[in-house]
Amino acid sequence: MSVTSFSFDVVSKVDLQELDNAINQANKEISQRYDFKGSVSQIELKEEQLILLSDDEMRLRAVIDVLQSKLIKRQISLKALSYGKIEPAAKGTVRQTVDIKQGIDKEAAKIINNMIKDSKIKVNSQIQGEQLRVTGKSKDDLQTVIQMLKSADLEIELQFVNFR
Repeated sequence: MSVTSFSFDVVSKVDLQELDNAINQANKEISQRYDFKGSVSQIELKEEQLILLSDDEMRLRAVIDVLQSKLIKRQISLKALSYGKIEPAAKGTVRQTVDIKQGIDKEAAKIINNMIKDSKIKVNSQIQGEQLRVTGKSKDDLQTVIQMLKSADLEIELQFVNFR
């Protein structure tokens, strides 16, 4: 008689295709909006970083609002963004870099791991690089862990993949 065990992985990833679509939609809206007429406002994606450019801080905040609304529509969590300082750029414009958080860093992984252990649910969890693997004998226990992590107020957005 074999004892079956089930598992899933806890990850934190941004769908880069959806991100690209959101950026394209935001840039299109910025190019068509009356309040951006004659403005040099734009959003650019370079690897895993966004570069926001605009005439001044007020317009830059408007660019961020447009971007965030497009991200929300595409189910991309705003928790995945880490905003840098607003810096002066060429020709009197301002620039802001926004890092896209991919993966679960060591600190967050430890917090999540401890939450699972402290919950006394009969599962095991282990950190594997930028993700966590949770295993258990009962699918119900795994579902309980997923619900607990979804309701936790963490600084990163979590996804649950490879449920077996």
